Amino acid sequence: MERTPPDRHRVLESYRDGVQAIRALADRVADWTAPTPCTEWQIIDLVGHLRCVAENYLEYLQDSPDSRLAKLFARDAATAVLIRQQARQNAAELAVLPPEPGPDRIMAFTVSAGAYADLMPDMWDRTHLVYRGTKYTVGDHAGAACVEWHLHAWDLARAIGEDYRPRDPELLVSAWHWGVPHLPLASGDAWEAVLRSSGRSPSWPEADAASGPGSKRRLGAGPGASAGS
Repeated sequence: MERTPPDRHRVLESYRDGVQAIRALADRVADWTAPTPCTEWQIIDLVGHLRCVAENYLEYLQDSPDSRLAKLFARDAATAVLIRQQARQNAAELAVLPPEPGPDRIMAFTVSAGAYADLMPDMWDRTHLVYRGTKYTVGDHAGAACVEWHLHAWDLARAIGEDYRPRDPELLVSAWHWGVPHLPLASGDAWEAVLRSSGRSPSWPEADAASGPGSKRRLGAGPGASAGS
């Protein structure tokens, strides 16, 4: 594990980059029912998930260190339990969203993600949660948010036939270690390691076509499916 926390300036810059990339890619969506690398999700579902994640992150920040996320991680549960719990939460929250158009979901995402960005610098060193005896700060969790946004920017890009690679993938490696402490990170190229560790195939959609109909992959919802969204 990388023992040095990610640089604050680079985290804040990466966070802004991720939000801006999502907005720019969403502006180019022509078909909101197109499939995405997130198994069984269309683009409209993906942007609904983004809205939910941004709202949750803002809630966790405002409630730290006593948020419902902190209480979940304080149980020191096994990784598989945390993954299942977060996946159920993601599915439940998405199911109850109003049937709003994609641009409205992106706008709601932008508002919450922006509020988070405004608040986190002044709260950077506050305890966000404690997991297996180690304290993780608001700054550490901001790294998880960076990973989340860039992964979903990649999902959107692939869903509209484009590609995406963040400007600072090495920052996301360090951010993963500190923001997603319960999940291992693959080796290799920094960005491909993040993609693969989140359950994605860098060659999607060709990888799905090659695996044939009926194949299943872990829900590619970013570390949020397993790290706090």
